[in-house]
Amino acid sequence: MKQILTVIMVSALAVSACAQKGETVTLKEGTPAYALAKDLAATMPALGPDKTTVVVETKDFVITSAELIVAVRDNIGTRADQLKSVDAGQLKTIMEQAATSLAERKLLLAAAAAAKTTVPAEELEKALQSEYSRAGGEPAFLEALKTAEISIDHVKKSVQETLVINKLLAGVAEKGVAVGEDELRKAYDQETAGDKTASVRHILILTQGKNDQEKAAAKAKIEDILTKAKAGADFAELAKQYSEDAGSKDNGGLYESFPRGRMVKPFDDAAFSVPVGEISGVVETTFGYHILKIVDRQKETRSFEEIRPELEQRLKQQKQGTLVEDYVKSLKDKAKFKLVAL
Repeated sequence: MKQILTVIMVSALAVSACAQKGETVTLKEGTPAYALAKDLAATMPALGPDKTTVVVETKDFVITSAELIVAVRDNIGTRADQLKSVDAGQLKTIMEQAATSLAERKLLLAAAAAAKTTVPAEELEKALQSEYSRAGGEPAFLEALKTAEISIDHVKKSVQETLVINKLLAGVAEKGVAVGEDELRKAYDQETAGDKTASVRHILILTQGKNDQEKAAAKAKIEDILTKAKAGADFAELAKQYSEDAGSKDNGGLYESFPRGRMVKPFDDAAFSVPVGEISGVVETTFGYHILKIVDRQKETRSFEEIRPELEQRLKQQKQGTLVEDYVKSLKDKAKFKLVAL
């Protein structure tokens, strides 16, 4: 996929499905999810443990704030406590993205069930062994789960669901992804005609899930930061202070040596068009408002035959990414997916 810019904790919130159709999730006093909801309600009242706030609507199911909080707590355990320290705008964005992820997962699991997509037990065991290995062995993995207050049964269920979804999407991605010779030649001409990679520093002010008034405030904020940057303020320090991109802010907003097409298009266009050493204007993407300072760009020097396998793989992945994105969108459209702003 093209969208590699990260947002705080989003990757950790790839939540697995909880309630079934018609089932209502309630938070029981004395449980970790109830305590989390109570704490988060201090920042966002709609997340209170006694609320029945609907976050996602579809024709087949709804997702409430209670179900969402249970899913988040089940998936990331005590790390969910980090949500208590974010401001209302960030919390809104994080929870709405998590709700979207949960809804998409439910839709994909339903599609996989309809397609009778299954995963052999040995594949699940292989995936679990891989997780154990990364943690330093099964005992270390189980101890880490215990410390984080995450159930191993939940992890196994989540991994099994992910394998099923990945198998479904692999089938989708393999349809019509052949790369022709003309496409390869055109891609090579583009590679050699312009710059191959770019390195930039950037500052992001998020707008996902925000209303028009909040977006206007975000726009005013990024414009104020842009004024500071163009007046000579240290861009890296500005990124550390203001950027809401958790994946780069601590490194001064730096993204190094990424190829064309890797980032979302408006960001990519700016990264490869603004002169090296200069600062862009405000760039709007699906994530929010950005400003970029171009650090460096490099050209491709390899021959067509040398780069051909890499180009073919990249073009294939781009096509597959588009097919998967379109497929997920079609499921959401068919289900009449609607995100209800918190």
